[in-house]
Amino acid sequence: MGSTYESALNKFGKAADLMNLDPGIRKILEHPKRQLIVEFPVTMDDDSVEVFTGYRVQHNVALGPAKGGVRYHPNVSLDEVKSLAFWMTFKCAVMGLPYGGAKGGIEIDPKKYSKKELERVSRRFFSEISIIVGPDRDIPAPDVNTTPDIMAWFMDTYSMNVGYSSMGVVTGKPVGLGGSQGRTEATGRGVSEVTALAAKAKGMDIKNATVAIEGFGNVGQYAALLLSKEKGAKIVAVSDSKGAVYNPNGFDAEELMKYKVEHGTIADYPKAQSKMSNHDLKTMDVDVFIPAALENSITPEIAKEIKAKIIVEGANGPLAEGADEILNERGVLIVPDILANAGGVTVSYFEWVQDLQSFFWKKTQVNSALEEMMDKAFDETWKTKEKYSTDMRTAAYIVATERVAYATRKRGIYP
Repeated sequence: MGSTYESALNKFGKAADLMNLDPGIRKILEHPKRQLIVEFPVTMDDDSVEVFTGYRVQHNVALGPAKGGVRYHPNVSLDEVKSLAFWMTFKCAVMGLPYGGAKGGIEIDPKKYSKKELERVSRRFFSEISIIVGPDRDIPAPDVNTTPDIMAWFMDTYSMNVGYSSMGVVTGKPVGLGGSQGRTEATGRGVSEVTALAAKAKGMDIKNATVAIEGFGNVGQYAALLLSKEKGAKIVAVSDSKGAVYNPNGFDAEELMKYKVEHGTIADYPKAQSKMSNHDLKTMDVDVFIPAALENSITPEIAKEIKAKIIVEGANGPLAEGADEILNERGVLIVPDILANAGGVTVSYFEWVQDLQSFFWKKTQVNSALEEMMDKAFDETWKTKEKYSTDMRTAAYIVATERVAYATRKRGIYP
């Protein structure tokens, strides 16, 4: 087991110990059900051939078909995909979705390839993993560097192979091709909703609360937009890979999003009062800090300097090993990734349901259903936190584990 998977197991283990989880069920949950590695050739635009490595891991399917994204990144590894599949099991379960966890990926830097090359890579990869995916088996979705267009290629490839249009085989597709209204901003909307709930639980007024956001991709952008426009919070600092900007009076998130599209970065945003380092952004004196960038971005050293009262994990695994304990001891309320960023998979679930029924919802229906489910999951996690006198992450794992354990016990072990 690599370090990322061991770290994931440690977080789960804390919950398993606290709830006295049955040792047999614990063993089952510590191991992924299925791991597929594929090596496949693709013809490039210049007629040369390259061989790519791809992965699909299904961690658990006790509650229903597997669900999880596919990422395209040069650093994709089996250990990383395995860890993300593990987290997906608990993310789906904490939200009460009828899914197990899965994840996939290709070792590729998509920036180095033409659109046609990426299409061929995508279609060949999906053909290779089709032996274990399907609308009632495993439903992939977008993740790092994958888009609605790529999901359309996946859906078409699977449909060509089975001989009929299978809309429900992937989610995150373009609207008009079986995609759902509200999917683009779903993860950011979920982050915004639980941030407001966490503020209320802390006795803090979200209106005019100061917020710093690390990472201004899809999640960070929509979290900033919805927190400021709908909840009244003040987004005072934002960063991306090129730098961080600060304005004590708060940013107009819509303007910032437009600037990012036009310039590719917010590092030189002219309406910022000053620039700052990413380290300074993480450790600045704000009410709420939302890490929405990379895994392990908050080390134990940084955790000692954090001044925010609430951390809402927009990214997967942004707290490195050891950071949790330091922040919990200091009384910082952490809303964990498996709850905080579960808005994306929840609206993916809505998309899958719409595809299976061929009946599509209005955006208002999607948003209100998402907010209702985020509220319920937060409330259940908070009550479990109080019951076990523990932190929110451990409580979320307990809520999720209880559901998976119940399904596993009732189903039994075949044969």
